[in-house]
Formats: sequence, C-alpha cells, structure tokens
Amino acid sequence: MSQTKGARLFRETWIAGVRQHFPGEPKAGYVTPWDDTPQWERDAAGAVYDQIRQFVEISGGHTLRLSREQKSRFVATCWTAQMFKHFEDPSPGYVADWPDLPSWQRETDADIFEAIEKTLS
Repeated sequence: MSQTKGARLFRETWIAGVRQHFPGEPKAGYVTPWDDTPQWERDAAGAVYDQIRQFVEISGGHTLRLSREQKSRFVATCWTAQMFKHFEDPSPGYVADWPDLPSWQRETDADIFEAIEKTLS
C-alpha cells in the first residue's frame, strides 16, 4: 500500500474510532474528511502509517502478539514525534504522554495500529 493510501487508512480509521469511542459529539476537526484534512496532518498520518508498517514488517508479523495498550502506545509516540516535527510549540494536548490521553484516544490509536496491521497480514 502506498504512503498516501496508508495515510488515508490512518485517517479513516481515526474517524471511525472517534465516532465509536468518543463520549458525546466530537469536535468537527476530529472527524474532518480526508479531502478537507490539512496537508501537515496528511503528511503526519502518512509518516505514522509508514512507521507502523515498518514495525510490523521488521517484527515478522509478530506484532499480533502485542496488547492493545502496546499498539496504542506505539501510535501515540509516533504521532507525538510528528507533532514536534510539524509545530515549533505544539499545544500540550498534541504531545501528551500516553497515560494522559483520554481513553477514547487510546482506543482509537489501538484501532489504527490493528487496521494497518490487518492490511499487512
């Protein structure tokens, strides 16, 4: 899968996860469709997709044995690095450590990892 298709998969899975796990009505920016997503966010999604893909491949597919928490932590850490890349002074919510993320976001991050992992199995 190309990085662009992977980035779209990342974004579509994010939106589905937000709709499933977010308590109440999510902010509009959380569920912005791909075509309206800012370029920096598309680039970040593509980079994190690539990191997950490489991790799964380097692990010989054994990432299936990781817990959802481990998968979620990996996505969150990769995303945080992208926020530091794209913003000089990112807002604290963009770079919060995994334990400080809301549960809906931790679940959505695990969904993203598993959706990408599934395409590689």
